[in-house]
Amino acid sequence: MNVPLLAALGILLPGWLLLTRSGRQSLAITWIGLTTVPERLGATSVVVVGIAGVVGVLVALQAMAAGFAATLEAAGRDDTVMVLRAGANAELSSALDRPAVTLIMQAPGIARDARDVPIASAEIVVVANVAKRATGTDANLEIRGVGPDVWALRPQVRIASGRRFTPGRRELIVGAGALRQFNGLGIGSRLRLNSQDWWIVGVFASGDTHESEVWGDAESLMAAYRRNGFQSVTARLTTPAAIEKLRAALAADPRLRVDVETTRAYYSKQSERLTRIIRGIGTGVAVIMALGAVFGALNTMYAAVAARAREIATLRALGFTAVPVVVAVMLETMALALAGGVLGAGIAWAMFNGYAVSTLGSNFSQIVFQFQVTPALMFHGLLWALGIGFIGGLFPALRAATLAVTAALRES
Repeated sequence: MNVPLLAALGILLPGWLLLTRSGRQSLAITWIGLTTVPERLGATSVVVVGIAGVVGVLVALQAMAAGFAATLEAAGRDDTVMVLRAGANAELSSALDRPAVTLIMQAPGIARDARDVPIASAEIVVVANVAKRATGTDANLEIRGVGPDVWALRPQVRIASGRRFTPGRRELIVGAGALRQFNGLGIGSRLRLNSQDWWIVGVFASGDTHESEVWGDAESLMAAYRRNGFQSVTARLTTPAAIEKLRAALAADPRLRVDVETTRAYYSKQSERLTRIIRGIGTGVAVIMALGAVFGALNTMYAAVAARAREIATLRALGFTAVPVVVAVMLETMALALAGGVLGAGIAWAMFNGYAVSTLGSNFSQIVFQFQVTPALMFHGLLWALGIGFIGGLFPALRAATLAVTAALRES
C-alpha cells in the first residue's frame, strides 16, 4: 500500500473537484446520478451487496489470521527463551533428559531470583481427549506440566478464580480459553489422565496461547505418564542480549544438542504457517468474489449510462467536456463501492470482532483465540472496495464519454 500516493490523491482530487470548472461540472453530474439511485435501487443494490460480501469475507478471514497470530505471539517475549532438542520444531517432538535440564538451567545468561534459583521452568506437554462444548465431540486438549518457578517466569499468568495447584499433587488449573471451549473443566471437576483422576482447583488467565492449556505439576505429570524426561526448558534471561552468551555456552557443551530461541521467535514461527494459509485462502476467496462484483458493477453502470444517454448527450451539447463525464461516472461507481465496503466491514466487525474459536496448533492440540477486526483490516477492506469500484466503473465511464451526441439525442 503506497500511503504517500493515497494521501496525495486524497488532497489533489478534492482540490480539483472544488477549485476547477471541470471539477465542479463533475460534482454536478455526480450529484444528478446519485439522486437517481432510488429509481434504480435494484440494480445499484447488486453493486453494494456484492462488494459488501467481498469486503466482509476478506476482513473476517484476515481477522481470523490476525487473532490467531496475536494470541500466539502474545506469549512470547524478547527476554525469555525456549530450549528444545536440536532439530525439534515443537515441544511434542522434543525430549530433554534430567542431566541436560540441569545443565541448561545453570548456564550463563539465565536470570536468578533472590534465592539464587534460576528463573526457569522445565516442562512436559501431553494431550488429552476432552469433549468440546460446541459440538460434543472429542478434541485434543493440551496439558502442560510446569516447574515451581513458572509464576516468576510468566508474570502475565494470574489466577482468575480458585487457587494454584499444589506441587506433588494431582491438581490442575485450567486456562480461561480452554474452560470456554471444553466440557467438564470447571473448578471441582475431575479430569482423567492416563487412567488417573486429577482435580481442577483453579482457573487462570494470561491473554495469550497459554489460556488454551491446562497446567499441573511437571513432576506429578511425568510420574502419571511414566516418563523420565522433559520436553522443553523456558527461562528468563538477565538481559535480551544475553541470549548469545547462552547459545554459545550450550553449543560449547558436548553433552548437549539443543536449539535456543526467544519465546517471541518461537511462537511467531508457530503461528506463521497457519496464518499464511488463512490469509492466502481469504485473499483467494475475496479475489473470486471480487471478479463477480466487478461484473455486477460493469452491468449496473453500463445500464445506468444507457438509461442516461440523452441526459449525458444534452450535457455534452451544453459544453460539458468528456473529462467531467468520465469522472462523474467513476465517482458514482466508487461511492456505491464505498457504501458496500463500509457495509461489509461493519458487518464483519459486528459479527466477528472478539468471536472465540479454536483450531489445531503445532502441538496437535486446540488453541483458543479470538477474531481481531482491527481498523487497519477494515481500511484494507475499504481499499479493496474502492479498487473494485474503480475497475467496475472505468469502462462504463469511457463509454459515457464517447457517446455520439447526435445519436444519443435522437434516442427516445
